[in-house]
Amino acid sequence: MTISSFPGGTSLSHLDVYGSAAPDGVCGGSPHMHLVSTEAYLVVEGRGTLQAIDGEGFHETDLEAGSVVWFTPGTIHRAVNRGGLKIIVLMSNAGLPEAGDAVMTFPAEILADPAAYDEAASIGDSYGRSERVEARRDLAVTGFGRLRDAVRSGDLGPLKDFHAAAGALVQARAEDWGRLVRERPLAQAERSLALTRAVARGDIAHLSDARVHQAIPSEGARKYGMCGRLRTYDVTD
Repeated sequence: MTISSFPGGTSLSHLDVYGSAAPDGVCGGSPHMHLVSTEAYLVVEGRGTLQAIDGEGFHETDLEAGSVVWFTPGTIHRAVNRGGLKIIVLMSNAGLPEAGDAVMTFPAEILADPAAYDEAASIGDSYGRSERVEARRDLAVTGFGRLRDAVRSGDLGPLKDFHAAAGALVQARAEDWGRLVRERPLAQAERSLALTRAVARGDIAHLSDARVHQAIPSEGARKYGMCGRLRTYDVTD
């Protein structure tokens, strides 16, 4: 097990939101949803909008330097870049999104076919990655637009269908997610509980183990993520 004392068993990355325009003329990332994890945006520069479809319908939240927003599992979200948008992203359940917790809003016919979904989501590992990133973003925006328009008109059927398709798509992957939660956020919470019990009985031996840790940023060019170019950080102890 990889041990990290970074707060909350979360992961950390620095995101430059994509500045190219989708077919609807809006600049930004690929709309998607997390089935288990909560995500937080801490805006450090620029301005933009969080477009979201959640249990209350479709709505937009303005983003500017200093904004802090977070969204719980099931929130379909799209990061919109209206000028130099840079964000620190905190993600709960470190490692779980990489294990398949995120599902993009591709059209229903693609979501229904795991092979077609994997092909549409893949950006490969060779030349032409930026073009493939934009192609999958544009496909996700197409599906997002259909969901948004249906919700706005009061029709929740397509949204419920998307939830069902997303759940079916990741069901097999989810078998291992519990292990990640137990080894990371749950283990850290249990460690905190153990320390509170120790202090309550007068045992403060753990204070001598105090250490400062520094996150190590990934080297080289930023990675292609769903919402933009990412610099990830290693927050293991």
